[in-house]
Amino acid sequence: MYDEPPLLRAVELRKSFGGRQALRGVSLAAHAGELVACIGPNGAGKTTLLTILADVQAPDSGEVVTSGPVAWVPQQPALYGRLTVAENLRLFARLEDAEDVDGAVARMLAQTGLEDRAAEQVIRLSGGNRQRVNVAIGLLSSPAVLLLDEPSAALDPRQRARLWEFVGGLAGTGTSVVYSTHFVSEAERHATRVLVLADGHALFWGTPAELERLVATNGAGADDFEEAFVAFLEQHER
Repeated sequence: MYDEPPLLRAVELRKSFGGRQALRGVSLAAHAGELVACIGPNGAGKTTLLTILADVQAPDSGEVVTSGPVAWVPQQPALYGRLTVAENLRLFARLEDAEDVDGAVARMLAQTGLEDRAAEQVIRLSGGNRQRVNVAIGLLSSPAVLLLDEPSAALDPRQRARLWEFVGGLAGTGTSVVYSTHFVSEAERHATRVLVLADGHALFWGTPAELERLVATNGAGADDFEEAFVAFLEQHER
């Protein structure tokens, strides 16, 4: 399917917290321009997986191999509300040791479509625009791979649509995007491949269409992707 090696590859990742196994041998790969969705119920291991991919924490075993910088955008925006959009970007550009801070700020304002908000305090922004600033901070290092944890969780439908238009544009320029989501439709509409997690297990790895066919083959009779996903989890629990 892909001629080039993946920009991100994780092999047999395992992680435990006390007596609880958060990840039980999870593997995935993400190629240039690919959007990979991680879906599953609460406590499935999605955030643990992303923090390991981001090198925020280490796995107990397994390995992560990357080609180029990896950016991590957590669910909660790490922004300073009293600072303007431009001031936030300037601060984080300095923390990233950007060679041209002003150039990096201008580039991110243009890339995220926030030029007209540059002088506005972040606290006054809509949830969608705050998330854009949050993603812009992650993009300051020009990463090869962008990791997003529940990027649209607090957004209304219009804000979600705008966010995914922006993220899709990033993938179109070759950035590899790996994201977790509770909105199953966001995996169906936007992902090229889907990883289904439940209780730390990787239950499925493939395209949304393959997941639907798998559930249909098993007799679930699902009519749409969300129904297929719920049925797939129920089959696993039996």
